[in-house]
Amino acid sequence: MTQTAKPADIRYHAPYMEWAKTRPAAEIDLAGSNILACAIEDLPGAREAVAFSGANDNGYRPLVEAIAQQYGVDAERVTPAGGTSGANFLVYAALLEPGDDILVERPGYDPLLGAARMFGARTVRFERRFEDGFALDPDRVRQAMTPRTKVIVITTPHNPTGVPADAAALDEIGRIAERAGAHVLVDEVYKDVTGDSSAPAASRGDMFISTSSLTKSYGLSSLRSGWAIASPSVTYRVRRARDVVDGTGSIVAERLSVLAFAQLEALLARARGILARNKALADAFLASRPELEWVPTAGTIVFPRIKGISDAGPFVDAVMREHRTALGPGAFFEAPAHFRLGYGGDTETIRQGLSRVASALDRLR
Repeated sequence: MTQTAKPADIRYHAPYMEWAKTRPAAEIDLAGSNILACAIEDLPGAREAVAFSGANDNGYRPLVEAIAQQYGVDAERVTPAGGTSGANFLVYAALLEPGDDILVERPGYDPLLGAARMFGARTVRFERRFEDGFALDPDRVRQAMTPRTKVIVITTPHNPTGVPADAAALDEIGRIAERAGAHVLVDEVYKDVTGDSSAPAASRGDMFISTSSLTKSYGLSSLRSGWAIASPSVTYRVRRARDVVDGTGSIVAERLSVLAFAQLEALLARARGILARNKALADAFLASRPELEWVPTAGTIVFPRIKGISDAGPFVDAVMREHRTALGPGAFFEAPAHFRLGYGGDTETIRQGLSRVASALDRLR
């Protein structure tokens, strides 16, 4: 089954995350969106870097400085966090109060919705439509604004579609937010691996906040090394929110993260090599399937739909049941006609998984 029933008394719920943690194991997993996980040999010096002590009250200083240097910002604007989701949560905690409105794109990543509910905020949606290539449209954001809007949330590349945000659209949304006294949170966790070398959105003005991590683009999800980049005033609030949530991060993970930043170019080359091979496979697969339609992507995921079918859930279930291959049900992203296909893993495994999906489509046809 694609969904797990939830008790009626669970207010703070991210259905996709629950499904991801409780679904049956698959022989081939195309539901995820990470780059293939690094082995410890992919990070020379990792064993020697492990230590259990160090000052990290507002983040381990060498890590804060490494993040700042990588993204060309002042270190005082950086707050480490437990992955990108942890950074997003801290930003919400810093900026939202009960009764506030938060604008979130649809289709969207459901933890971005669930976290807002925890702070008593109302979620208002704006559309990124298939017919428009899932482009980020400032007019849709403008129409969704309310007098209570405090935060506008954007992912780029977009999760679940993998479509990057246009720079001019981001600038216009920044102007919309500035006039309203709101902030724009831009989740950039997939950005680095795409080859987009532009500065983080937080460099566009004090109304912007960028979040990211070493997870999706670098194959280091186990470190849970994320961060938020913001103006000094917002950074102060984010750090105080972290005092309440978890105090400090893991010094073990933060030391290893410093080592990763010292080798970031090699890690990025590894990731981009994987992505180039696998994206070629995914693109060829999609082009060969006349029953599918999709929008070209820049990240590690694609979000196709089957022509003439309004709910891809039964197909996703059949692929799992008959071929032991997992896809991401589009219903979890509020787009049930679609499914999310991740191609950041082992190349031969991706090849086999796409072959199994093709067999399932042949049977469907």
